[in-house]
Amino acid sequence: MLRKEQNDLLTQTGPGTPMGALFRSYWLPALLVSELPENGCPPVRVKLLSERLIAWRDGNGNYSLIDEFCAHRGTSLWVGRNEDDGLRCPYHGWKYDHTGQCIEVPSEPVESGFCQKIKLKSYPLIKRGDVLWAYMGAPERQPPLPEFEFATVRPKQTYISKRLQECNWLQALEGGIDSSHSAWLHGGEFANDPLYAGAKGNDYTLGDVQPHFEVVESPGGLLIGARRNAEQGKYYWRITQWIMPNMTMIPPRGDHPTGGHYWVPIDDENCWIWNWDYHATRDLTEAEVTAMKNGASRHVVYEIDSAGNRTWRGRANKDNDYLIDRAAQKAGRTYSGIAGFAMQDSGVQELMGPIVDRTKENLVSCDNGIIMARHRLMRAAKALVEKGETPPGVAPEHHRVRAAAIVLPADAVYKDAAKEVLVARPGIEHARV
Repeated sequence: MLRKEQNDLLTQTGPGTPMGALFRSYWLPALLVSELPENGCPPVRVKLLSERLIAWRDGNGNYSLIDEFCAHRGTSLWVGRNEDDGLRCPYHGWKYDHTGQCIEVPSEPVESGFCQKIKLKSYPLIKRGDVLWAYMGAPERQPPLPEFEFATVRPKQTYISKRLQECNWLQALEGGIDSSHSAWLHGGEFANDPLYAGAKGNDYTLGDVQPHFEVVESPGGLLIGARRNAEQGKYYWRITQWIMPNMTMIPPRGDHPTGGHYWVPIDDENCWIWNWDYHATRDLTEAEVTAMKNGASRHVVYEIDSAGNRTWRGRANKDNDYLIDRAAQKAGRTYSGIAGFAMQDSGVQELMGPIVDRTKENLVSCDNGIIMARHRLMRAAKALVEKGETPPGVAPEHHRVRAAAIVLPADAVYKDAAKEVLVARPGIEHARV
């Protein structure tokens, strides 16, 4: 368990907090490219790390991420008019360029130079793959662009979605690095989900519900090895990569696409779950992409609101009790009664409450990955705040790695035996079972 002050440290990511400083050391997924589809399109509200921001795209294609509120009297610039060379507040006509610099105040004489004194807070916003990434830290510490394989393969090889989850980022992340729950919470999905079905690894997962965990530190985070029985004299290893502070790579199953998650704090009680699937050596098939859009694997079918608009919540959500099917639960078709990998995870994590009280938990051996991740986060945040040390996971070489599913001899040390397949090698297949 954690002490209250430790729980507070890990779960609070707003301005001025140690974890907030840690998150501001990295490029973070902020929007899908499709949310700003063309030059001069309407602005989009963005809330990250408890900061309310506006993303927009000017007439020259410059992406912009600035303070949501006009510097005059605080009106939201979400209602602003995109005039190609700037975003104009409709209240009194103040206008800002893509850097947040005020370029026009109609009520003041141009020769007064008043505009030059007004500049909104702004952050870099860049396109990498199908994602717009934001860096919210000090300009002099801005790291190189992210080099995760899913964001650098050809567009037809990858599919990315996001969804809103109504709980703190940490309990969502901890579900992502907990491999022991798969045979229980997700047990009924392996045979039904088209992006999991038919993989030999499913048999090993369902055949051994007491995995042995070996967790070791990697340069960028942790290697979380879950070992299950395979054929005589061999073990099935699922090796998850956790890249600090908030990214997980999940091992593949069969020839299906592989993927993972980003867990990005909106504020202390809500987070974005970014979901990605890709294949390193081929395009995704039309059937695979269709399945993802229909909620297969890590993705969800979205809620449609009363006005007929898509929200970023799942169609199954806390307001409708996640569409739980008690008959299916009782019959053993699912353990939770909730359908789909993503919504099963979302349901159990949101039902913990907005921020789980970790002073009350009772951890066991299969929680070693979670325990080590917590301690590594706390150490990194302390080293950053007190000594200015760059945290793990910032350097691009920490991104060029993979998760792996592999069968090894019983006497093999997984971190050594799987060393080569844990490195991203363009054009080379993942280790998959």
